[in-house]
Amino acid sequence: MTTAQHTLTICGISAVALLALLLARPDLAKQMSKSLFAEPVLEAAAVITAPALSDLMEAPAIAAASPGAATAPLTAEEKALLGTKKQQQFVTSWLSKRYRVAGDAANMLVSTAYLTAREIKLDPLLILAVMAIESGLNPFAESPVGAQGLMQVMSKIHHEKFQEMGGVQAALNPVANIRVGSLILKDYVTRGGSVEAGLKTYVGAAAFATDDGYGSRVLAEYHRLKQVSTGKKVPTSSAPVMVASAAPSVEKVSAAAIIKHEEIAGL
Repeated sequence: MTTAQHTLTICGISAVALLALLLARPDLAKQMSKSLFAEPVLEAAAVITAPALSDLMEAPAIAAASPGAATAPLTAEEKALLGTKKQQQFVTSWLSKRYRVAGDAANMLVSTAYLTAREIKLDPLLILAVMAIESGLNPFAESPVGAQGLMQVMSKIHHEKFQEMGGVQAALNPVANIRVGSLILKDYVTRGGSVEAGLKTYVGAAAFATDDGYGSRVLAEYHRLKQVSTGKKVPTSSAPVMVASAAPSVEKVSAAAIIKHEEIAGL
């Protein structure tokens, strides 16, 4: 009992001394509190960032460019096909509003169309006009007969053209779809001898007497884009744009008349 009493006395004196020390040294009290009641260390939360739009829409590399290709000066035709940065901005903004497409996505589609146009020597505005009429700029559009993507390419028929880009599953890749669709369009126009004939074949109406106005709709949209690219204010609504000095609307003007009025680059 005596030993226990002495022990408790010593512990009490020690506790009082410790309490006095902690009161005199707040910094020491804080440090001791942290060591006794340490908060659990949480693992740093992984930062999840969305992939860049360009990564989502990037097509597999087709072929390595020649060493001097990137630095080679552009020809006059290539400059005309690429247009200026301002022209592309006008077209991007107008298409984004007209078809309710996000600005970044519209910019990617327009840039791809212009780069493809430079490569295959075809007017980028014609490519964009076909994309607009075919799919409304929806990269995942698919028709009941199997036409897919922005330019509604029949991937089962043109499967060989997708082989170097990863196979037919690349048909819904916007970049691959634009490239293949543009190559097909260029081929049809070349073989048909005119833009009207090429568009008629492209829509699958080569064996019919008429394309039900498909060519006129594409070329009317082309004409609008041509005006937009020069900085003109063209309504983004579906209301037809009037041809200067012409009474009927663009929708009613024949494809031949529009082609005569506007010379399509690369053709």
